[in-house]
Amino acid sequence: MRFAATLLALVALVGCSEPPKATSTTSTTAEQKKEAPKTLEPLTGRQAYQQMYISARSWAPDAQPLQLKSLQLTEVKAPAGKAGAWQCTFVSPGRGRARSYTWSAIESSGNLHQGVFAGQEESYTASRQMLPFLTAAIKADSDEAYDESMKRSTEFAKRLEKAPVNFILEQTPRFPYVAWRVFWGESVSSSEYTVFINATTGQFLERVR
Repeated sequence: MRFAATLLALVALVGCSEPPKATSTTSTTAEQKKEAPKTLEPLTGRQAYQQMYISARSWAPDAQPLQLKSLQLTEVKAPAGKAGAWQCTFVSPGRGRARSYTWSAIESSGNLHQGVFAGQEESYTASRQMLPFLTAAIKADSDEAYDESMKRSTEFAKRLEKAPVNFILEQTPRFPYVAWRVFWGESVSSSEYTVFINATTGQFLERVR
């Protein structure tokens, strides 16, 4: 009897001496952490335009593009013919309103937000200096416009190596159709060299230097 009582006492002592099990907080911590948004891949002008066009049509069923332009981002390295951000101005002839949309690979300064972002509405008055055009007219993309421009710029290739390449798609009185303006420099006014490419046929139009 004494042996049995001693054995029971030992079992009770061992049970009471076991350390409490630790509560795992790993899963809770992981849930609380928010993953940083991944950088999107740079896009060609037409790729970015198609994403912005969907949003613009939700804003106004008669939305038409007025101007599409590339935006340089120092944080995003883009291959030739692509850009880390694009901006497109759409107009609604029926409403007499205009609205700019942006597509960006990342969150950046200048009110750029990752993906498609809509700007504020503005008043719009038709002008002969810049005409809205049809989406169907954009058949040659910005990378194709770049390649065609370089074919006509072999003598300037070395000089243009380090200059940023920018793109503007628009229809102006300069040509009777939509054209890509491919220019080397931070802006049109400071650019030292520009090539115009037909956005529908992809053919060379003119170069300015």
